[in-house]
Order: sequence, then C-alpha cells, then structure tokens
Amino acid sequence: MIEFKTQVNNKIGMHLRAAGEFVKIATRFASEVTVIKNDKRANGKSILGLASLAIGRGVTISIEVEGKDEQEATAALQQLIANNFYEE
Repeated sequence: MIEFKTQVNNKIGMHLRAAGEFVKIATRFASEVTVIKNDKRANGKSILGLASLAIGRGVTISIEVEGKDEQEATAALQQLIANNFYEE
C-alpha cells in the first residue's frame, strides 16, 4: 500500500468537476483508492463519496492506493492534483 499526503490548491477545491476528474483517473486502475480528510474516508472511485468529504482549497488530504498497479495509479493521481485538476 502507498499512502501520501497532498494539499488541494485549485481555486475551489475538489468540487464535482474536480472529483469527476479524480474518479476518471482512479477507475483506470485496478488498485483500491481511498481519500481521507481528517477522520472521514471515501472511496476514490466515487464522485458522491469524494463530494461528501467537502474538500476545499488549501485542505490537506491523505490518499491510500493499494493493489497490483498502485505505483502507476499513485503517479497519475499525484500528477492530477499537482496540475490543479487541469483547471488553471
């Protein structure tokens, strides 16, 4: 399992469109993806789950990736977040 922390820095946080981009990438991989904000956990392949976390700009989240392609999935998700969900 790979776990990493990251800060969400796009203008309005992980709103529905950004969550959709996250899910689109996460579902390309067999690995399980879990997003954690404080003590709340959500399936990284569920838009509604991610929306329930209410991740705003500047919030630090943890992401756990576990499975046979966890290295590739982690790299793709890190790139998405580093590029502000391709919004800016």
